[in-house]
Amino acid sequence: MKKLDNRVALVTGTSPNIGGGIAEGLAEAGADVVCIDSRIEHAEACATYLESTGVRAWAFACDVTNADEVAETVRQATQASGGIDVLVNNAAYFNRKGVLDMPVDEWRAQVDVILTGAFLFTQHVARNMIERDCAGSIINIISTAGHQGEPRNVAYSTAKSGLMNFTRSCAMELAEHGIRVNSLTPTATDPAESFDRAERWGIGRERPANLGNAMRPFRDGIPMQKLPRPSDYGGVAAFLASDDASMITGEDLRVDGGAVARYWAWTPDPS
Repeated sequence: MKKLDNRVALVTGTSPNIGGGIAEGLAEAGADVVCIDSRIEHAEACATYLESTGVRAWAFACDVTNADEVAETVRQATQASGGIDVLVNNAAYFNRKGVLDMPVDEWRAQVDVILTGAFLFTQHVARNMIERDCAGSIINIISTAGHQGEPRNVAYSTAKSGLMNFTRSCAMELAEHGIRVNSLTPTATDPAESFDRAERWGIGRERPANLGNAMRPFRDGIPMQKLPRPSDYGGVAAFLASDDASMITGEDLRVDGGAVARYWAWTPDPS
């Protein structure tokens, strides 16, 4: 018996990177998975791979900022799967610009995906959980940039920070319905596994020759001296979604190798 047997998880943003790692982690724990992405080829590749491992999986393309589209996607996903027990709000994208050079339309678009997308999916999935009297679990994906702020990444950092208080607010509101709401904080992530996953899923991606060196500044600055992988996040998401975490709500669980805990004046000694 696996910890998520007989449960259905919906994951937004199922590219081969963090969202794909979380989807695979939930499936390994026994969950069937609804794969949502703005790019249907990512959702379908994720679902096809998961089905090959023996779980049920469904793929939907969805603009997470479109209220009607989200409502219809949740309706179809619920009808196909029988009901959503776990929601992972992971949809996001990078647009590294600072306060001095980011156009307001780009600011709105990035904040909209991260915050409005989580709001809409939480609203519609939570309503369905309540109708089904389901003691569900909702997990919002944050970032260490949301904890500390990051220069020249203003919209992403701001939206991820807002998502933490969204998590706490929803945790208090939905507790009476038996729905737990938590967040999971990744950090700069080892990219190698994402390229391996893309290859397994049949998505062509060119692997940069200097893949390791590009992430070295992040790796060297983390107390554990190594970067987490998407599969690390998948295991933690499965824990938060399971009965093992039945008394945990309104919490943020960081999977960051100690990045946020690091004292500002201390630098790890790689020797």
